[in-house]
Amino acid sequence: MLTFDAHLDLSLNALGGFNRDLRLPVHEIRRCEAGMTGKGRAGGTTAFPEMRQGRVGICVATQLAGCMPGVTPIANWMSPEQAYAETQGQLAWYRAMEEQGHMRQIMDLAGLEKAVAHWEDNSEPDDSKPIYYILSLEGADSIRSVGHLEKHWEQGLRAMGPAHYGVCRYAMGHDTPGGLPACGRDLIREMDRLGMILDVTHLSDESFWEALDIFDGAVWASHSNCRALVPDPRQFSDEQIKALIGRGAVIGAALDAWMMIPGWIRGTTTPQETGLKLEVICDHMDHVCQLAGNALHCGIGTDLDGGYGTEQTPEDLDTIADLARIPAMLEKRGYSAGDIAGIMHGNYLRLLRGAWA
Repeated sequence: MLTFDAHLDLSLNALGGFNRDLRLPVHEIRRCEAGMTGKGRAGGTTAFPEMRQGRVGICVATQLAGCMPGVTPIANWMSPEQAYAETQGQLAWYRAMEEQGHMRQIMDLAGLEKAVAHWEDNSEPDDSKPIYYILSLEGADSIRSVGHLEKHWEQGLRAMGPAHYGVCRYAMGHDTPGGLPACGRDLIREMDRLGMILDVTHLSDESFWEALDIFDGAVWASHSNCRALVPDPRQFSDEQIKALIGRGAVIGAALDAWMMIPGWIRGTTTPQETGLKLEVICDHMDHVCQLAGNALHCGIGTDLDGGYGTEQTPEDLDTIADLARIPAMLEKRGYSAGDIAGIMHGNYLRLLRGAWA
């Protein structure tokens, strides 16, 4: 089944200190990293061959660079200009992959329909098809000013989350209480004017509610789970999920272990000691569906290799190709074929078709 993954940090893995050649198979990348230290090393799960193997043919691919010194190596640029330069380098990598036929950018409805048709065409083997991607920005710190946002739109930026971790320039991250500064409110209004999709992932509760009040356009949560199952500000409360459902949003279930089960301590807890399995993600999907009374607002947003690897994913997940096992898990829970197709790709496609009509 075609899978739409709403959050993959592909350029971060190619650059961003990881220096991975995603044209190579995952296990070859792991061999190249054997003996390296650092989170995620020799434990990556995602590369183009495995995406094709699992029919992850369409994804939301990110740019990521922040200005929060001391938070993480990818978020500690000392100025918006430096962060901007980093994201432009990431964009250059996407362009290089497009030139070689490995990727193809989607910027409008016609491009989306072409991508779907290409991956549904069985006359061409999947291993020769490009990975189609929608460009998103995770955290808006690299947007030098609100007036620069239109230039990013012209480059194909179609979705954005205003915050990542900590105190961001345009919003507060999920781990930092507080609402939107004046420039953040202006940024969200400019997103609305351009037709950009608002990604509410990573927003603090206060920033989340303010953003929804200001923004009238299409909303999604690219990679977020349920606070009722994992009590942490990184996840959405039932009230937030219901508000997103009311806005026609889709929430992408994430496979970062600490977001899947409670009590996980990053860097200490292991998948093996907890027995964490891939099927646990269906609990989060089912919770969203129960709140909605249907399966129209749940999707996939794995965040695989988002700065971590197999040390922080379900123990029975080897590569991203294992997403192909999720439909059988949902079927076992009583989900219909139509509902499963919606979760795997159809719900995000419906949202985009409505936004880009």
